[in-house]
Amino acid sequence: MTEALAAQIRSGDRRALAKAITLVESTRPDHAEQAAALLEELMPNTGQSIRLGISGAPGVGKSTFIESLGNYLTEQNHQVAVLAVDPTSAVTGGSILGDKTRMESLSVNPQAFVRPSPAGKTLGGVTRRTRESLLLCEAAGYDVIIIETVGVGQSETAVSDMTDMFLLLLSPGGGDDLQGIKRGIMELADLVLVNKADGDQANLANQTVSDYRAALQFMQSRTPNWTPQVEVCSALNNQGVDKAWATVQAFCSALTDSGELNSLRAQQARAWMWSETAELLISDLKQHSAIQSMVPELEQAVLSAELPATVAAQRLIEHYKAQD
Repeated sequence: MTEALAAQIRSGDRRALAKAITLVESTRPDHAEQAAALLEELMPNTGQSIRLGISGAPGVGKSTFIESLGNYLTEQNHQVAVLAVDPTSAVTGGSILGDKTRMESLSVNPQAFVRPSPAGKTLGGVTRRTRESLLLCEAAGYDVIIIETVGVGQSETAVSDMTDMFLLLLSPGGGDDLQGIKRGIMELADLVLVNKADGDQANLANQTVSDYRAALQFMQSRTPNWTPQVEVCSALNNQGVDKAWATVQAFCSALTDSGELNSLRAQQARAWMWSETAELLISDLKQHSAIQSMVPELEQAVLSAELPATVAAQRLIEHYKAQD
């Protein structure tokens, strides 16, 4: 089954790709084994895309911009995959997954693949399996992978750990808006785009560009081979999208020529390994029968303030290690 599915993905079968992403997102143990085998089979076919992360506050026009950029890229004969992350309700656990509706023309473009996924309990604006989905899209022949995050916040940084370039989308407006954007996000941005530069907001957008260019002078670039850029665009009118893409290409060329892109991806892969190791260890610990028998008593002690949470955690780990 794994070899057949891998062959279909390599051939660009969109249905097979969707099936594979569903497989890697599944929490069933047997699916996890199949997903691992599939990814190992496809690894030689990965790594040939431009990986672009896009974040921005809700309502800034991320979906409109991505659709405009995606359609522009397909006209340039690129194969574009969009991995959109929708927020998961903390109350119901559900997600709307409406990106295909918001990207109506791109979602039916034969040279594009749009896949919305729920964020679940994962922080950082992405899903736990976004990295695996990215690799599957690369194996399917998509040469531009766009990851759209949930929205700007203090934890909206994980996307920068799995992409080559981090693009921050902003609305026109300086002053309070400038103070409202978290410094950590600004320091990670390789390209800041002020969207909605049309109509009555055109002048305000240009002023916002000036404000952010001035602000970025006081922040250290995350790479020595690139100075973050601030540009203006109107995704609604398809203005500035071509310039934004030219900036993305310039960024990738600068990091490729310096050798930093390969180093960056290698470091990301190592960080991914340890992140996954931590997830698997926690999962194994929770499912261990000896640990499960201890949990109710320790949780009750923590709930009643009889025991500090740190001490309870230490006892769980010590008991878990003693089982080996």
